[in-house]
Amino acid sequence: MALDFTRDIYSISRLTSEVRAVLDGSFPLLWVRGEISNLAQPASGHIYFSLKDEASQVRCAMFRAKRLLLGFRPENGQQVLARARVTLYEPRGDFQLVVEHLEPGGEGALRLELERLKRRLAAEGLFAEAAKRPLPAFPRQVGLITSPSGAAVHDLLTVLGRRCPAMPVLIYPAQVQGAGAAATLIQALAAANRRAECDVLILARGGGSIEDLAAFNDEALARAIRASAIPVVTGVGHEIDVTIADLAADRRGATPSAAAELVAPAAVHLAQRVAALQARLLHLEGRVLDGANQRLAAVLRQLALLHPAARLERRAQRLDELERRLAETMSRRLSAARSRLEPRRIALLAVSPERRLERAAAGLNDLVRRLRWVQSRALASWHERLGRAITGLDARSPLATLARGYAIVTRLPDGVILRDPDQAPPGTRIAARLAAGTLHARVEAPEPAAAVLPRPAARNRRDNTRGDDPVDA
Repeated sequence: MALDFTRDIYSISRLTSEVRAVLDGSFPLLWVRGEISNLAQPASGHIYFSLKDEASQVRCAMFRAKRLLLGFRPENGQQVLARARVTLYEPRGDFQLVVEHLEPGGEGALRLELERLKRRLAAEGLFAEAAKRPLPAFPRQVGLITSPSGAAVHDLLTVLGRRCPAMPVLIYPAQVQGAGAAATLIQALAAANRRAECDVLILARGGGSIEDLAAFNDEALARAIRASAIPVVTGVGHEIDVTIADLAADRRGATPSAAAELVAPAAVHLAQRVAALQARLLHLEGRVLDGANQRLAAVLRQLALLHPAARLERRAQRLDELERRLAETMSRRLSAARSRLEPRRIALLAVSPERRLERAAAGLNDLVRRLRWVQSRALASWHERLGRAITGLDARSPLATLARGYAIVTRLPDGVILRDPDQAPPGTRIAARLAAGTLHARVEAPEPAAAVLPRPAARNRRDNTRGDDPVDA
């Protein structure tokens, strides 16, 4: 096959490269509006999505460095404004936009700005629960800040009339939608505080879009609500609508009717409350009377206690009590002293001379008894021996011999017993003692004695072991 050098044939790479160069050089940074679809967020931190409208779509890429600068989180279906460069992704040959900046478009932008304002005011403490005031249980008059021609005022009056027909209602007219609406709401709120005619205020309007509720998302209105001296209840839009005014108010009603329910006490509830208060009043009255009777009884008892006779009785009773305590104390102390003294007394008695004398006297008495016993035994023994001795002496006594007719002759005047006639020469005076008396005579002539047999030697009888003297037999 022959080569044709007259034709300029592009490779795919060359084509895509030149197309990219044309696109990059032909379009400056431009703004594009569209809806996000096919959103992808890989781990790299870049995001890839498509922007579309009713007829077309284009691929978009936003790299991580730019994505980190976003003040919101992109989502599928979200309308956005993108500032982007037109380029070509060469590997696939896809026409795409490289997004440098992205922001919500239309209502999304409004909501994003609203969220930012909410976060800022919350950080300031404007929505803090601690700063919110309690609502009066029974307001004397309720103020309505709303449009007098709107549907919200009809709902408010209907609910308030049904729940508490006797409660007066005062309307402070204000514009609730459109340019200048926030300023009229602030003016009505200021007038209500200046006139101080109501105990609670209801700030309300019916439902609508986010643009319709813009006045209730105003920062100045939120600050005016917090600065109000009168508690403020909001009832704005539908249940799903939560405005900045709702967050700043003391209480939020999901709807205008709900706000009226919060403020007005129900008539049946009032009747129940009155009945409860009446019962409580009667109960308190009974308690007060009981307390008064108890105090009166206490005063009477106090008067009785202050009577002189009662004081004397108490003093006498006190004296008796003190005497009893004194006696008990003395008894305890004496008992304690006796307890301490008894061992010492026993110890002293053990070493007392009196006890020693008593023991010595007891020993002496015992010795005396023993001595007397021994003495009596000895005397009895001696009497017995004496009797035997007397009997022996009587048997050997000279008097007994005399009684047999013998006599004891003594020489006078020296009284020498005469045994030999030679001892009494003639003329010697003698005395002869007889058994019954004594004869005095004078020797005329001695006569020698006749021869007699020799007299046997006297036998000496040894006495018993008692040591008696020997006696001639």
